Amino acid sequence: MASVLTSIPETRHIFGLEGALAVFAHLGGLRHEMIAFAYLDPDRRLLALRHAQVGDVEAAEVPVRLVMADVLAFDAEGVIMAHNHPGGDPAPSEADRAATRRLARVLHAVEVRLLDHIVLTRDDASSFRAMGLL
Repeated sequence: MASVLTSIPETRHIFGLEGALAVFAHLGGLRHEMIAFAYLDPDRRLLALRHAQVGDVEAAEVPVRLVMADVLAFDAEGVIMAHNHPGGDPAPSEADRAATRRLARVLHAVEVRLLDHIVLTRDDASSFRAMGLL
């Protein structure tokens, strides 16, 4: 899995679904599956972004170990996860739901909240938080 971590030098806050969609909108138009994570401080200031290309188009593999290393490195208190469905259906798969539950449990163990998991397509998006799945 290829991965890129970007520190954010300017002050940018992410509030609600609209703010998260602005950060992750570029994923919707990609032809290959990509997963991304935004690391936030207690005031929802964006600390860093990680993008990871996923080899399997059918399911986004969540790099839990890598996410935890980033959380600790940036002393993040919140994480927003996003990935795209190149096929065009923004509905989360059962694999998406299971991966989200697993990541939320691991983050909870170190007192970090998984604030949302957003699935994007070219024309649409779905939010685990808005659907009551988080």
